[in-house]
Amino acid sequence: MTTTTEQKKTLDIHQIKQYLPHRYPLLLVDRVLDWESGKTISAIKNVTVNEEFFNGHFPHKPVMPGVLMIEAMAQTAAILSFLTMDIKPDENSVVYFVGIDNARFKRPVEPGDQLRMDVEIVRVSRGIWKYKAVGSVDGKVAVEADLMCTIRSANDASQPAGQ
Repeated sequence: MTTTTEQKKTLDIHQIKQYLPHRYPLLLVDRVLDWESGKTISAIKNVTVNEEFFNGHFPHKPVMPGVLMIEAMAQTAAILSFLTMDIKPDENSVVYFVGIDNARFKRPVEPGDQLRMDVEIVRVSRGIWKYKAVGSVDGKVAVEADLMCTIRSANDASQPAGQ
């Protein structure tokens, strides 16, 4: 009897840096756990007390800012887009937010947590990618949002999206 197990597609931090231009302190994806081209991606951000933002948010009760949780999910979405297109961006590629809808924050993310980001492509139309993103800690939803992004050449970045 032969059993086949589907091999997970993972990316380590060195591979992630090939898909994202972000670097410390704004690189917010530590590992891709699995992905399926054109469909979904799961990734993690290990949240440590050494994060620069904890110095001011908040010294007495460190909590990861919601905007950074959204950014971490957007970075995960960008990786999925590049993997789906089967390209690695060059120094001229820029991924921009076009919109954030239905953002909800359900629980705080604190030092020691591992934020798991699950992102699904909802649709791609006229250069706009729409995703459903959920961030969770220990299986409990911490943040969710509908994200929209576009990939542009840095030379065209001053033009409005969809032009």
